[in-house]
Amino acid sequence: MIELRRLRLLHELNRLGTLAAVADSLSLSPSSVSSQLSLLEKELGVQLLEKVGRGVRLTPTARGLIPHIDVMLDRLELIAIDLASLDAEPRGTVRVASFQTAMIDLIPTALHDLRSFSHLRVEVTQLEPEEALPALATHDYDLVLGEEFPSLPAPTFPGVVREPLFRDRLQIALGPGLQIARADPSDPVELEALRNLPWIMEPRGTISHAWVLSLCRAAGFEPDIRYESHDMLVHVAMVRNGHAVALLSDLFTSRYRSDVQLHPLPGASRLIFVATRQAHASTPALRVIREALLRASAAIAKDP
Repeated sequence: MIELRRLRLLHELNRLGTLAAVADSLSLSPSSVSSQLSLLEKELGVQLLEKVGRGVRLTPTARGLIPHIDVMLDRLELIAIDLASLDAEPRGTVRVASFQTAMIDLIPTALHDLRSFSHLRVEVTQLEPEEALPALATHDYDLVLGEEFPSLPAPTFPGVVREPLFRDRLQIALGPGLQIARADPSDPVELEALRNLPWIMEPRGTISHAWVLSLCRAAGFEPDIRYESHDMLVHVAMVRNGHAVALLSDLFTSRYRSDVQLHPLPGASRLIFVATRQAHASTPALRVIREALLRASAAIAKDP
């Protein structure tokens, strides 16, 4: 009898590339993963792995098995969905991946709304959309909160559907001591006026960094990026203390309006969306979580 959990290990090795990464993903030791895959080779009677330097890689035979394992995992999920649909009460564990700013305000509000469902467990991991969406497609998560910037669409994956929540305005954030040239202090701030100021952005390689960089270049200058951080609390601290300028969203600055000067940037907003696997989207658990997120989003959108 072939054990499905061992097939899942092979599937994860194909996705992640190393035994150590598979072990870390599934909270196992690398030796345990290696031992289980050796047992799978004996069960199937074929060689699945070959050594490459200090690591291993899948043999052509193993790679040929991956599409079949995909089908089996999808079928198991459909069975779980059918079982869940027989019970109208949301139950079970739902794994959610969310970017940071949504975790600070959107997720806590939605979780408060879900406390009445005593058989529903929601686990949330902070993860940027560029990592979370492919992990959703490979069944590591059940729901992803993502963001999409103008002209930089989020990646799409077969079997994954998205539902928009709201548009989140982005504003120029200035702190004390950073001077910009304006004929009248009440005039809107133009991005070009920030060309000589230090900036804080999310790290290179992130969608947010690429988008803000493209905005500055379209305005005719290369921004002086002195600070980089994934943590938006660091962005606020740098702005609040007069060390940098940043673009901050309404979703995040709802807590910090008194700490920084916020100036609208016409047309600058991102789309906040929720993504699920299509086959899984109609389960009672995911349905009530999406509804809670929609209510939380509506409350935030009404209080910019």
